[in-house]
Order: sequence, then structure tokens, then C-alpha cells
Amino acid sequence: MKAESGKGNAESDDANPQSAIRNPQLQRGRIGGIDYGTVRIGVAIGDLEVGMASPHENYNRRSERLDGEYFATLAREERLIRWVVGLPVHLDGGESQKSLEARRFGKWLAEKTGVPVEFFDERYTSSQAEEILQAANLTSKRRKARLDALAAQIMLTAYLESGAKGQTDPGSIG
Repeated sequence: MKAESGKGNAESDDANPQSAIRNPQLQRGRIGGIDYGTVRIGVAIGDLEVGMASPHENYNRRSERLDGEYFATLAREERLIRWVVGLPVHLDGGESQKSLEARRFGKWLAEKTGVPVEFFDERYTSSQAEEILQAANLTSKRRKARLDALAAQIMLTAYLESGAKGQTDPGSIG
């Protein structure tokens, strides 16, 4: 139960997705997970209240305009309150050129959709997804068709299990 603060009520705060981000007590809503790629982007959808994520789809990039329309529509239709972009880092935790690209994409995504972005370590997600798909005895073509969305789901699940704590500062994106 929410303590009374004299600054509104829980009902009005719940209706404001920004309140949920600032106040961990109010973390309810759907979030989008992104496994960034220059050709394909894996997309997963998760629920903060339930603490689960599911693969949504692999999005094949087309153009900046069409990509922006796709993600804005997805954010609106799924009523997303947050994006979580996987941040590819080296084994030692250091950032790579791909990390900078993912950060640039996250900044662009927030601008195009109006939905805040957090970043989360995605080390090993693609290899975990590949192992799962190989164990399912799928053909190479079917594995490829599912890989990025599954990697996004694995990353988003780890994010949820961590208490939904990502990095909000976009960092230096030059």
C-alpha cells in the first residue's frame, strides 16, 4: 500500500509511466527489450509487475523513417513505459564500438518513441539463445529467424531478475 504523501494519490501516479520509473514502489507496466543489430533487431516484451518477458519478433531494419514508425507504433500498441537496450560489452565489462552504436540507437529510440531508455549488460545472451535453439533441433534457417528475439528475451529476463535496474545515463556517444 502506498503511503500518503499529500502530492496526489496512487491512482494518478499509476497513470503516469514516468512516476513508475522514479518510484520503484510503482513499477508496473510493459517494457520493451532490444537486442540491437545493424541489420536485425531482436524485440522482446516484458511486464514489470509479473516479472516475465517473452520474445516478440525480429525486426529487419529498413530506413530511419520506417524504423522510427515501427518502434513508435510498437511502443504505443504495447503501452510501453520503458525500453531496455542490451549493451554489448567485453568480457572485462569494458565497452566496445558496438556499445557506442547501441547507445546511439537507444538515444534515437527514446527520441522517436518518447519512451525512456535504460541500458543493460547483454553479455552471453546471443550464445545462450543459440544453445537453446540448437537444443530444440531447429534448422539453421529457423534458428536465425528466432535468435535475436530470443536473445532480447534472455536479456530482458535478466534485467527483470536484477530488480529492473539498468543504466539510464546514455554515456558518451560522441
